[in-house]
Amino acid sequence: MKILHLDTNHPLLLKQLCELGFTNDEDYTSSKEEIEAKIHNYDGFIIRSRFSIDKNFLDKATNLKFIGRVGAGLENIDCDYATSKNIELIAAPEGNRNAVGEHSLGMLLSLFNKLNKADKEVRNGKWLREENRGIELDGKTVGLIGYGNMGKSFAKKLRGFDVNVLCYDLKPNVGDENCMQVSLQELQENANVLSLHTPQTNLTKNMVNANFINSFKKNFWLINTARGTSVVTKDLVSALKTGKILGAGLDVLEYEKTSFENLFSDDKMPDAFNYLIKSENVILSPHVAGWTVESKEKLAQTIVDKIKVKFC
Repeated sequence: MKILHLDTNHPLLLKQLCELGFTNDEDYTSSKEEIEAKIHNYDGFIIRSRFSIDKNFLDKATNLKFIGRVGAGLENIDCDYATSKNIELIAAPEGNRNAVGEHSLGMLLSLFNKLNKADKEVRNGKWLREENRGIELDGKTVGLIGYGNMGKSFAKKLRGFDVNVLCYDLKPNVGDENCMQVSLQELQENANVLSLHTPQTNLTKNMVNANFINSFKKNFWLINTARGTSVVTKDLVSALKTGKILGAGLDVLEYEKTSFENLFSDDKMPDAFNYLIKSENVILSPHVAGWTVESKEKLAQTIVDKIKVKFC
C-alpha cells in the first residue's frame, strides 16, 4: 500500500510505517490542485491541517482506503462523504489528551493566582502584593462541556484538588470516578469554572454566546482549549466587562487563521480582540494546548498503531 504524507510529523511515523511494509511518499509543498492530480495513486494519506479535504478532493482519490489525521479532530475533512466512500478515518485524540489536560489546568491556576499579571509587574519594578492576592481552586465546582479524551484528561488532573467536577455531554453514561455527568442546566447552576472540550460541529459553533453565558447562575471563569469557533468573542468581552465571566484562558480564538498576524495592523484588529489582548484577566496561547514534545511523538505513534490494526 502507498501512503502520501502531506505534513511533516515525528520521524517515527515514516520509519515505522516503512517497517510495516508501506511505501511512503512525502509532499509538503505542492498545492492542493497538484495533490489532487496524483492522489489516485495512493491507498492512504496522512495530514494535519494543511488544507481541507472536501468532496472534490475525495472524488479524485479513487483508490483511497484511509485518511490519517495527526491530531484530535476531523473537522477539516468531509467525514460523511468519506465514510460513504468506505474510507477509514483515523484521528489521534489519545496522543495529545494529556497535554491538553495539563495546559487547561495551567491556564486555570495562572488565572486564579494572577501569575501573568504579577510576573509582568515584577519585571517592571512593581512589588504589588495585595493587588495580586489569588484565589484557591479547592472548594470550587468545575464544569466541563464535552467529556471525551480531553475532558477526561482534565478531570483526572483535578483529582489532586478538593473540587467538584461536573460534565455535560450529548452521549449518555460518560461520567466516571473523576466526574459526574449532569444536565446542562445543572452545570450552569453550579459551575464556578467552565472548560470546553468539544469538537467543532454545527452544534458547538457559536455555542458560548450571550444567552449561554447569562444562563450561568454564578459568575465564572472560562477555559477554552477546544475550538475558537465555539465562543462568540464579542459576547465573551461583554461578559468580561460586566464581571459575569471573571477571567478567561483561551488557547484557541475565533480569529484563528493563517493570516492571524495581520490582525495587528491598525485597520484590521476587531475591537473585541483588542480588548482581550489588553486584559489582565485573560491568558492567551497560540493553539498549543496539545502541542508538546511528548504529544508530537504520541500523536504519530497513535496513527501508526491504528493503521497497523486496520491494514496489517
